[in-house]
Amino acid sequence: MHDQVAKRLASNSQANTFRTEDDSNQASHPVDIHVGQQLRIRRVHSNLSQTELGQKVGLSYQQVQKYESGKNRISASMLYEIASGLKVPVGCFFDGLPQPGSGEGAAIAPEADERIAYLVTAEGRRFVEEILRLPPKLRTRTLAVIRAIAGEEGRAEED
Repeated sequence: MHDQVAKRLASNSQANTFRTEDDSNQASHPVDIHVGQQLRIRRVHSNLSQTELGQKVGLSYQQVQKYESGKNRISASMLYEIASGLKVPVGCFFDGLPQPGSGEGAAIAPEADERIAYLVTAEGRRFVEEILRLPPKLRTRTLAVIRAIAGEEGRAEED
């Protein structure tokens, strides 16, 4: 009975206007996706695998994976446990979100989420590490080359 009431309330709530559909046809709220991505960033930054973090807080690696993807919401108590396990403040998982009540709820940028998701991949981390090994002047030149390549590919796609 409680589940039915919760579903009815959820379907009538204004928050549903911000939900997006994922491949499994379950609704994921952009905030849940953002918090999950922040979790992944903090976990990777702490050099922990999903299994290691799960062991610290009493979860399976699959559950950590679902939290990181935004498929499952993280309860307040679990978010607190995860923050404690990672030794970070709970609020860091909400960094980058618009302030509640600011009217910017729909402005959660999916392209920023895509960038964050890339940076926490193994390839993204290696890319950043290699770029940081370059002297600053060479970094600037490398960026110019990347922009030129990206610009040429964009023009080639238009043809």
